[in-house]
Amino acid sequence: MNNFIPFSTFHNNVLSVVPSSVNWIMGIRYTYFHEKMIGGKIVQLAGILFLAAGCQKAPHAEYTIEQFMKTSSVRGSSFSSNESEILFSSDSTGIYNAYTKPIDGGKSTALTQNTENSVFTISFFPNDKRILYRGDQGGNELWHIYLRQTDGTVTDLTPGEKERALFGGWALDEKSFFYISNKRDARYMDVYEMNIESLRPKLLYRNDDALNYGGVSGDKHYIAFSKTYTRDNSDIYLYNLKSRSLKLITDHTGDISYSPAEFSIDSKSLYYFTDEGSEFRYLMQYNIEKDEHKLFWKEEWDISYIYFSHTGKYQVVGINQDAQTVIKVTDTSNGDEIELPQLPTGAISSVKISKSETLMSFYHGSAKSTSDLYTYKIGNPHYSRLTKTMNPEINPAHLADAEVIRYKSFDGMEIPAVYYKPPHANKNEKVPGLIWVHGGPGGQSRVGYRALIQYLANHGYAVLAVNNRGSSGYGKTFQTLDDQAHGKGDLDDCVAAKDFLISTGVVDENKIGIIGGSYGGYMVMAALAFRPEAFKAGVNIFGVTNWVRTLKSIPPWWEASRLSLYKELGDPQTQEEYLYSISPLFHADKITKPVIVLQGANDPRVLQVESDEMVASVRANGVTAEYLIFDDEGHGFRKKNNQIEGHEAVLKFLDNYLKKGSSQ
Repeated sequence: MNNFIPFSTFHNNVLSVVPSSVNWIMGIRYTYFHEKMIGGKIVQLAGILFLAAGCQKAPHAEYTIEQFMKTSSVRGSSFSSNESEILFSSDSTGIYNAYTKPIDGGKSTALTQNTENSVFTISFFPNDKRILYRGDQGGNELWHIYLRQTDGTVTDLTPGEKERALFGGWALDEKSFFYISNKRDARYMDVYEMNIESLRPKLLYRNDDALNYGGVSGDKHYIAFSKTYTRDNSDIYLYNLKSRSLKLITDHTGDISYSPAEFSIDSKSLYYFTDEGSEFRYLMQYNIEKDEHKLFWKEEWDISYIYFSHTGKYQVVGINQDAQTVIKVTDTSNGDEIELPQLPTGAISSVKISKSETLMSFYHGSAKSTSDLYTYKIGNPHYSRLTKTMNPEINPAHLADAEVIRYKSFDGMEIPAVYYKPPHANKNEKVPGLIWVHGGPGGQSRVGYRALIQYLANHGYAVLAVNNRGSSGYGKTFQTLDDQAHGKGDLDDCVAAKDFLISTGVVDENKIGIIGGSYGGYMVMAALAFRPEAFKAGVNIFGVTNWVRTLKSIPPWWEASRLSLYKELGDPQTQEEYLYSISPLFHADKITKPVIVLQGANDPRVLQVESDEMVASVRANGVTAEYLIFDDEGHGFRKKNNQIEGHEAVLKFLDNYLKKGSSQ
């Protein structure tokens, strides 16, 4: 990833910024925010009947990867100006395209028919049915912003061959939108304003200071920025567009994180995140005219985002509560919390409020079912379900539920994790186990639907998704515990996770493997190289294996985070020896267990050469190293045909080398 992290997945189609490097190389998020519940009441009732009868256990059905991939993912939501339709992206055709649907239900209309590169919707225009969407080429992360006219004509608004552009919000006057682009200098994201009639961009801020964009005030007087020094130390600056002056508003000493969240509708205040004096991130309010700061919102967990509806009538706050997002919608006139619709087991996410402030869209899902898009009239108990993305051939009762657990690591520290137990597993029918490691560093495994996890669990694998020391979401102290110590305590946490799986009584202690993507893929290879007897097999999905090369070859647009990355992971210019010591590639001679490696040829974060060399080195030992390269993918696999091929190959590999225990 990069420094521009959209909370709740473009929750309001406005780019929010976290000045952090912790998610720079995140692992696979095939369905980052796509979880839903189908037939929840029926499943619960069936369970009661089986228990009451007490005569036999519920039947178990195994599903093919093709059946799992018939399930669609939907993402994004934007109301049309007349609030009759909603815009979203869906991969129902095998690749993401743009769709609209009447808010009261009815047939979806495809607005794009791309077959090569995914379309991710941004928004309807404020007062007509033109739309904006973003896309890249084959996963290269050089995002462009596209305009689709109502007649279907598409224009690339940011056409530079090497340009990377990201949407930065609509102007409050609805005459323009803001975006950031590195077309001037590949290292720096300048701020632009584009008039929606002339479609001519205007440079607002030349960003030679490697600042992170945080939004433009409604009156267009200010731009908020953050400056990242380390993951734990950052500042906020306000740029005055009238005086052309930059003001530091968070002068401090020590390691304190500050990052802009949202301007107030009246442009008098800036809301921002900080962890000053706290383990967790909370919200402050800065009065711009008075130069005063005051506490606005604090919880016992990290606050992930805040945004306001069109006139400021409602505020939406997201809280990262123990690997699940809790959303609170508040009426700002009286401070009363708005009751959200009561749906079956699962969670509401990605709340969006219409311009009239009478309608709400949201996603709802669970660990056992992908997310569906809903609309809801605020104050009315009724809601409309707009999508049914789960393949009806799959019974959620046959999938694994997600349980948040804690286990003790090698030093007694409690490590949080999410446990997926195959429904049919029992002490008389023990199953193989997998330790799942998230991306990052500093990522977090969260409760939600993951196609690969459910596919593996459905085929008899217990999966424990660990949040090892260094993970986000559990306080800043916990997150710093692996700084310049990667492949050590964090790896030992993964090894210790085996004890939890064994303690369940349903996992075969001789059949435990490790799987992960990106930084998680690094942990897989680190485990095989540095703890060669810990796991029986590994699944490395575009994992880092040579930190020296990776840190030297980071994409130029990460310049704002480069020094922060070096301070967390190691400086390749001055700490080459240390980085060699933690890089599995240079310790491949110790690897004795089989591994499968999956890699996108267009990955700008973990270059293909990383996986090429790792596979060759393992094979030189006479050890099995299966290898799949996808020529049309980057850091994460978006196309269903590639996911089918990759997921199926992973299961076949695990069945052969873990479940059956085949020899080399």
